[in-house]
Amino acid sequence: MKNIAILGSTGSIGTQALEVIGENPSLFNAYVITANNNARLLIQQALQFKPAYAVICDESKYAEVKQALAKTDTKVLAGIKAINEIVTDPKIDIVLTAMVGFAGLEPTIAAIKAGKTIALANKETPVVAGELITDLAKQHKVKILPVDSEHSAIYQCLVGEENNKIEKIILTASGGPFRGKTAADLAAVTREHALKHPNWVMGAKITIDSATLMNKGLEVIEAKWLFDLSADQIDVIVHPQSIIHSLVQFEDGSIKAQMGLPDMKLPIQYALASPDRLKNNFKRFNFTDYPQLTFEKPDIMTFRNLGLAFDALNKGGNMPCIINAANEVAVAGFLSNGVTFLAMSALIESCMQNISFQTQPTLDDYLNTDKETRIFAQNLIKQMPAKAYNLI
Repeated sequence: MKNIAILGSTGSIGTQALEVIGENPSLFNAYVITANNNARLLIQQALQFKPAYAVICDESKYAEVKQALAKTDTKVLAGIKAINEIVTDPKIDIVLTAMVGFAGLEPTIAAIKAGKTIALANKETPVVAGELITDLAKQHKVKILPVDSEHSAIYQCLVGEENNKIEKIILTASGGPFRGKTAADLAAVTREHALKHPNWVMGAKITIDSATLMNKGLEVIEAKWLFDLSADQIDVIVHPQSIIHSLVQFEDGSIKAQMGLPDMKLPIQYALASPDRLKNNFKRFNFTDYPQLTFEKPDIMTFRNLGLAFDALNKGGNMPCIINAANEVAVAGFLSNGVTFLAMSALIESCMQNISFQTQPTLDDYLNTDKETRIFAQNLIKQMPAKAYNLI
């Protein structure tokens, strides 16, 4: 049995990971679960799965969780430092990093240094500090198993192909809820519109990222580090049906694709059980239900975030860290109705142009860049009306 630490157990990935664990009780044990501030759901999960540890990041909610679990054997901890420390527990086999955003960086580093296998669902970690993370993984001989459906697809396509050169990979994108819309159409988009993804059920932040195509941009940067690729080896294609999750083209021109119905439990299960495939009762794909699978180029003129992500990848250094921090502030601003949909790209670009660039950042540099960018972006929002950012 593998002991699993789920960082972010109350989010979309975390809750589905617990479903996978619940469906395979002889194989997996939820040893650690953590939440940012959703104390109520963390308590419910702890009562059901009986983990050794439950960690609430929001220290103001420690007493609530502690009291609710007082009659159980689960030890309750609080704060980000507790998360950084608990991932080093010798009994943990796999750390599933499903925390949202930059917050996942330090716990992931701590887990890697402790030699834990990483099931990576926090794409921001390799985006922000890809070179640092991959170097540490090599140094500590740690496996990083991707959980994102696109990167899991690439990973699965590469099994048995260790000696064959990749010509390029092709990441598929659903196009989000606004595929085919013009900038004029997007001028009046609301958070309610943007949160209605056509194919996937995800948390608010990643759903907005999907709508702006920033999610795909972050995945492009993540893929560079996960699979040791250059920017010109990574393509993006819009595939509205989300059946083909991504593809690999080899130097002989042949292409391998991983396909299936959109269900995040499959890549989660694959990462936890790797290298084995587990029998399950997930709904099966039927070709006759999808007589047409379609593909189109992404519109990076309207959805500028994808192009900005490629720019950051080509620039290197701390530039991906800058766009990640700027994007997190922009999305938060949009969700609170303080920034318009199109304004997000302009805000991110302004941060890329104004934050100090460093070619070879250290961990402290990444932390400082993240802080500097967030302050700059938040000040932009405060000083100027949102409509001033409504640019193309």
